[in-house]
Amino acid sequence: MAIVFQTDFAWSSDDIERGVIERAGHTLITGPSTPLPAVEIEEMVASVNPEAIMTCWADVSAKAIVRPDRLRIVQRIGVGLDNIAVDAATSRGAWVANVPDYCVGEVADHAIGFLLSWARGVTSFDREVKLGQWDPTAAKLRRVSDLTIGFIGWGRIARATASRLKAFGPRMLVYTPFGEGGGDAAITGLEQLLAESDAVIIHAPLTPESHHMFDDKRISQMKSGAFLINVSRGPLVDNAALLAALENSHLSGAGLDVVEGEPAPPLELIRRPDVIATPHVAFSSGASLAELRRRSAEEVVRVLAGERPLYPCNDPEGRS
Repeated sequence: MAIVFQTDFAWSSDDIERGVIERAGHTLITGPSTPLPAVEIEEMVASVNPEAIMTCWADVSAKAIVRPDRLRIVQRIGVGLDNIAVDAATSRGAWVANVPDYCVGEVADHAIGFLLSWARGVTSFDREVKLGQWDPTAAKLRRVSDLTIGFIGWGRIARATASRLKAFGPRMLVYTPFGEGGGDAAITGLEQLLAESDAVIIHAPLTPESHHMFDDKRISQMKSGAFLINVSRGPLVDNAALLAALENSHLSGAGLDVVEGEPAPPLELIRRPDVIATPHVAFSSGASLAELRRRSAEEVVRVLAGERPLYPCNDPEGRS
């Protein structure tokens, strides 16, 4: 029997995770639903002494990772790893794993929802009509098939977004530092993509190198009147640079499911009428959350049984 510590959870209970963990003969200890500060997570890990840590949003620091006697895996209940000290886990011989493909369809749909709402004015006109304004002559709408859409990154979600978007007929460009084939989207350089795209969709991981990828310089290179969509990680976009570009009308708007500073992002940005904001829910549906929770717990059980994880994000055994 092993102890599994779940730092936090973004749903009503831990019943799915608990069912998988306890059926395998292990014990699940769960922290509060709202993620605690890193120092409190470190203290809880030291107290619980788990063999596995599962985390949703809470930071699992290097100090937390070195404290358990026999830590074997840190499992991200999600995709991104920016809240886990991966190098520290590798150094002490613990796996880090995630569930990289549970919400591909949901995030792709959300990105397209932002795009269509901007192009067809759905959100802005909804706000106006509810305020008693009825002015169809004010419409400055866009034919989606005439647009050029740029993708930053070409992973599973970007490809799913492009596949759905193909039915609308726009020209599609993609910038990826890894040089994968673009399929229906033409591979191009970053500067060309920014200069030619009417809308740019960010489908990229947050790394030290990509932090504030969209800063003053990058945003200034975007086509005048373009729309920026971020469904990846908030810190990929510099809030101040984005706000400045909106205020001087260089950009016509932004669709943000993620914002640096969440869950309390700057109100001067998200309250703007040219910004469509959702509270980091692009990944979410009843089906995707149930799948995520089950597969995360199953990955932990797999490693505790002495097997390699299906979706390793590091190589503590040095075999790759």
